[in-house]
This record gives sequence, C-alpha cells and structure tokens, in this order.
Amino acid sequence: MIRETKKVLEECKKIQEEYFYFTAICEEEALLQAETANDPLRGLFVSVKDCLCVKGVESAAGSRILKGYQPLFDATVIKRLKDAGAIIIGKTAQDEFGFGSFNTNVGLNVPIPKNPLDRERVTGGSSGGGAGLTRKASFNHVAITESTGGSIESPAAFCGVIGFCPTYGRVSRYGLISYADSLDKIGIMSKKVSEIKPVLEMISGYDQKDATSLRAEVDFTAKTGKFKIGIIKESLTKGVGAEIRKKVQWCINKLKDNGHTVEEVSLPITFAYGIPAYYIISTSEASSNLARFCGLRYGNKTFNVYFAEIRSQHFNEESKRRIILGTFARMAGYRDAYYIKATKVRTKIIQEYKQLFQKYDVLISPTMPVVAPKFSEVKKMTPLENYLMDILTVGPNLAGIPHASIPIGKVNNLPVGLMANTDHLQEGKLLEFLQIIEDLGDDSP
Repeated sequence: MIRETKKVLEECKKIQEEYFYFTAICEEEALLQAETANDPLRGLFVSVKDCLCVKGVESAAGSRILKGYQPLFDATVIKRLKDAGAIIIGKTAQDEFGFGSFNTNVGLNVPIPKNPLDRERVTGGSSGGGAGLTRKASFNHVAITESTGGSIESPAAFCGVIGFCPTYGRVSRYGLISYADSLDKIGIMSKKVSEIKPVLEMISGYDQKDATSLRAEVDFTAKTGKFKIGIIKESLTKGVGAEIRKKVQWCINKLKDNGHTVEEVSLPITFAYGIPAYYIISTSEASSNLARFCGLRYGNKTFNVYFAEIRSQHFNEESKRRIILGTFARMAGYRDAYYIKATKVRTKIIQEYKQLFQKYDVLISPTMPVVAPKFSEVKKMTPLENYLMDILTVGPNLAGIPHASIPIGKVNNLPVGLMANTDHLQEGKLLEFLQIIEDLGDDSP
C-alpha cells in the first residue's frame, strides 16, 4: 500500500499544480495510514472537504480567519473511515464556509479551482475541489463533501460526477465546521454508483456526539423493481436551458422504454418560496455560527485589535453579506417576520414532498439550470442571480430528504446532471435508481 499511496500523492500534486483542488495534501498522514490500512476499505483513497476536521491537518472551511487551525481530533466521519482502512489524502477547496454555488468565493488570496473539462469554467460550489478531483483522479477515490443548499449536487453536475447527499441526520455532523446546523449534511462524490454504498455504510449510523444524529437502521438494500417516477414540471420551466431539458427528456424516454412509469408532478410551494426560505434560514444560522470566529479563540490569534477589524480583514465579501443578512433576519424585531416564517415555509415544503412520496418512488429534475459557466460570466452576475442558481437544489435540502446528482450526457462537451430525490431514509431506493440511470449509458443526442 505504501508504494501505491506514493503514486497517488504524486498524481495529486500534479493535479494541484494545474487545477487547485486541494487546500492541503496529507502526505505524511497518508503514508502512515498506508502502513496499517485494514479491510473493508483498504485501497480506497479519500479526499475531505476543508470544513471537516482531520486531526493534525489544517481545517479552515476555506477561510483565512481559521488559517493555522489544526484540530486535535477527527470528525466522526473521518474516524470511521480511517478505522475501516481508508486513506485520507488531503483537504479539498470550497467556497468560504460553504457560501457559494460556483466555488469562486474561496478564502482571501486562495487560488480558485478550475473545471476539469474546461479551465476557463467553474467547478461549482461549494464542494468544487472534491468534485474536480473526483473527475480527474485515475486512482480508487471518493470525496467526502457536505451540502447545505446544493453544495454537493451543483459541483457534481458541473464536473460530471455523482454527488450523493443522504437524509439529514443519517451521517454524524460531529467535527463539521458548520454553515447552517439545521441544513448541513455530509455526503459522497464518486465516479460510479457502486462506489457509494460501502462508504455510506461506514459513515452512517447514530453518534452520541451529535444531537441531530438519527437512530436509524443502516441498511441500504432495496428491490423496488419498476419505479414510479415523478418529473417535477417547475424544474423544466425555471430558466432551465433548452439543451438541458432535451437531455432530461431523453432520460425520461429511456426510463419509459425500460418499463418504468414517469408522470408530471408539481411542487408549487417549493419553487415559489424555497429560495427565500432557504436564504433566510441558512444566513440566520450562519450568522450565529460565525460569531465564534473573532480571531481570539481559533486560527489567526491577534489579541490587540477589535473583533470587527479582524472579521473585516479575514472574511471575504460573500461571507460578510450573509452574516449581515442573517443577523438582520434573526434580530428581535424581525425574527417572527422572517426567520420564524421561513421555518414554517420549510414545514410546508416537507409536507409537499411527503404527499408526492405517497404515490411516487422517486422525483427527478435537472440538477442545475445551466452547464458550468465561465469565470467571466460569474463575475457579471449579481448576488441575487448567484442565489437563483440554487432554485433546483434548495428544495430537497430544506426537506432533508436523500438526493443525488448523476451525469446524463453533455451539452457542448460540458456535463449535465439529473437530480433524483427519495423519501427520508430511503437511500437504498435512491442508490437502486441511480444504478438504473447509470446503466442507461450515454447515447443521448
């Protein structure tokens, strides 16, 4: 394993020189793990999003305010992977604290990751480093990433890999540097569907260190057979490109040819109110979580200046915007009008999904309304235009249901993702459906 690990690390260094997917390559740690790697995940190399704590390795959530912070412990997910024999090869780049759809809001003075198919384009955010590496790596690899409102699905779609996000609470969040506690979920990126299940089995399960951890049976086997599928009609009208709609229709036709039922369904509340509800809830919780980062407790220890000066120097523009928005929404005079109302909308969205899952096994939609844009195009977008990129992904994240993006072809040589959603704790059914999609191949026009 040591010889193989050295080859993997050399490949990672070469990829880093050109694409900037890593915030740290764990060379010493990986070689040490290789000496004692055990079954059942022996030979699996794992990259970890920078917001997850890895013992002795800088874990900064993509932010300069946490530069130099080396945790004294492993996140529960990381500990379980190490115990199973997986080798941690490095931390991957992300938007600062997860704030972004394109992975361009990286920490100050940090290089922006480049799309593995076109270096003039974005990887997608916020887990862009993990997605790009998953696409480029020639070795046996999965990326451990995290999603709040689309941070796994978006980069998976833009980079042409599978991004799998489990039920909220299915995987312990202990050791995760939080964005929004009621939304954050740890998931997996891979090239093949078959690579997800063994890793998901290892990282799932109750953890007494996490108050939101679920006491649910870890069993991801399912035999649904022929699926009853709902195609979300709003997802094909909300600014989704014609070529992307064409790819989704090709997929629908293939599913019907194979004996599955596909019917049009509607999520009116989700698509009317999902974006505002998500950004009010997520920024309010982010504002509270980021209050701890003042330059005194963690990271950059500067004791002779005020908190405001430190935060002004080390947070990027998008982090400041979300802190201000969230602080406003949770202030005493506005909490009922904004934050509490947004949580009530979230309940309505959950109920809307639940009603459809009484009739359908899985709901599908495009993952993103566009293919990966160029960096020059992203620069021209307003903050609101950036936020609207999440229109297709905020729904399942607000509802806390398992969902995944899987490639279904290309438009102008750029990947297109299909997003599939199942009911809570139905990860096995979701994996079964993803395998069906993967088996369709890619002969789309």
